[in-house]
Amino acid sequence: EEVEYTNATYAVAVLMELFFAFTAGLILKFVFAALQYAGEQIAFVMGFSMATTIDPTTSVSMPIISQFLNSLALLIFLLFDGHHLILLFMSASLSALPLGTFIFHDGLFYAIMESMMHLFVVGFSMAFPIIALSLLGDIVFGMIMKTMPAFNLLVIGFPAKIIVAFGVFVAIIGSMMIVFEKEFMLAYNILETF
Repeated sequence: EEVEYTNATYAVAVLMELFFAFTAGLILKFVFAALQYAGEQIAFVMGFSMATTIDPTTSVSMPIISQFLNSLALLIFLLFDGHHLILLFMSASLSALPLGTFIFHDGLFYAIMESMMHLFVVGFSMAFPIIALSLLGDIVFGMIMKTMPAFNLLVIGFPAKIIVAFGVFVAIIGSMMIVFEKEFMLAYNILETF
């Protein structure tokens, strides 16, 4: 049976293609957002939440640690040829799903929800070593303040906390980028199920 193409069918096809691109971009953006979330947690613990910059890609104010992690993740993304993977996905999607044939289904909705939930879990797990050591430092400084009331927490405690958090951040940044690459590949595999 011949399908009759009208302006309405063309409009729906264009909308579905836009929605397909939006969904694919959203799932991949969640991986970068996990790093941004980890950076916000780290900046909060280190006391750098007020040190913010404007992200040029989104025009959103974010802590400087998040901006650093995003920039580093972008370099790692280019290093493992993530941009080529995106181009391959676009080529494969055009052959697997011809223009105008994409249909939103329940599985896709659940994939988006799971990716969003995964964002917070991964972001928190990336920042957890620094959060845990900061909490331990707070407990130690609290015990010191109880035993030695003359101890000036503002002069000694906060700079020591920043130094320890920064040292741990330098130690785990390589692992964070390995996790970023693994999570990006997982998100890319989710895209292949479209």
